[in-house]
Amino acid sequence: MTILLDAVAWLGALVLGVVEYIGELAIFALRGVSHMVRPPFYPRQLARAFMEIGFFSLPVVALTALFTGMVLALQSYTGFSRFGAESAIASVVVLSVTRELGPVLAGLMVSGRAGAAIAAELGTMRVTDQIDALSTLSTDPMKYLVAPRLLAATIALPLLVMLADILGVMGGFLVATQKLGFSSGGYLTSTFSNLQSQDVVSGLIKAAVFGFVIALMGCFNGYRSRGGAQGVGAATTSAVVSASILILALDYVLTQVLFVK
Repeated sequence: MTILLDAVAWLGALVLGVVEYIGELAIFALRGVSHMVRPPFYPRQLARAFMEIGFFSLPVVALTALFTGMVLALQSYTGFSRFGAESAIASVVVLSVTRELGPVLAGLMVSGRAGAAIAAELGTMRVTDQIDALSTLSTDPMKYLVAPRLLAATIALPLLVMLADILGVMGGFLVATQKLGFSSGGYLTSTFSNLQSQDVVSGLIKAAVFGFVIALMGCFNGYRSRGGAQGVGAATTSAVVSASILILALDYVLTQVLFVK
């Protein structure tokens, strides 16, 4: 009987902990969004966050997209050649990159690079009492630290995904024309004839949501960091893991909502 009661107590504590965490995250997100649209604004903080999240993530996103497009073309050729459907490779590459692989892979790369940096920076500021010092100086930390990062990530990731789409398609084009024997004109014609505007738009919508989630989890985990250097490390790890899981989960939800036959 005691074991059963202990199990029920443990399960109840777990459920209450999850509900509490979700509630804190929801309140934190609403506060961040409200500060994004209410003055005063800090354009220098926004520009700095945009550079950190967007510009400095360009190399990793570009290389990831380029090689993903190249591998996708090779793997598609390997599979489709068994059914005599090699002509569909261009369509598969462009639709896969614009609708799915571009936003998801860019989001995961930015989560690992920028999300971790945000959590580490805010976590260090928290454990060294710099955030408390901002409050003492009558500066709202949510408005000065969190809101610019949320807005910057929401703007930067769609721009990164646009670049990733171009480079991913370019990678497939290079492999198809230089290694697989496709003609340049035929490949490009097949690519653009099957690409529609909603394919690109759906990927950019995903990117904006993913960008907000990355910044939100980085800020949330860093902002509530405790326990010195060990706490900062734990907050950084939690930010990357939680953002990556949310990206994959929201990818399915958004695909279901934005699905185009």
